[in-house]
Amino acid sequence: MEDWKQVESLLDKRTRTDNTFIRDFVSYLSLSTLFILLGLLVGIIGYHWTAHLSWIDAMVEASMILSGMGPVSPLSTNSAKFFASLYALFSGLIFVLAMGVVLSPLVYSLLKQLRLNKPD
Repeated sequence: MEDWKQVESLLDKRTRTDNTFIRDFVSYLSLSTLFILLGLLVGIIGYHWTAHLSWIDAMVEASMILSGMGPVSPLSTNSAKFFASLYALFSGLIFVLAMGVVLSPLVYSLLKQLRLNKPD
């Protein structure tokens, strides 16, 4: 009888750990999505103002730069070219930030599984 209680205790503890991991992963994924959407919004507004593109064309241009595919339409003004270069650098940082946020619960879980995060 006592063995069953230990088994149930271990299973219950494992289920709580799995639920915590899933909840953490979804919350970090949501935070990463928010960063990407904010980065896309910066690009849409910037291309609309500096390159005088329509909202749809600005969204296409910003999403292509943010995803790493490259520009779609030629830029005619110097201010648009300057914004495009700054936005390309900004997009790289947003990508690194988003991946770091998404991967952090996975790395933490791996370290926890390997028991490498023991306090001294």
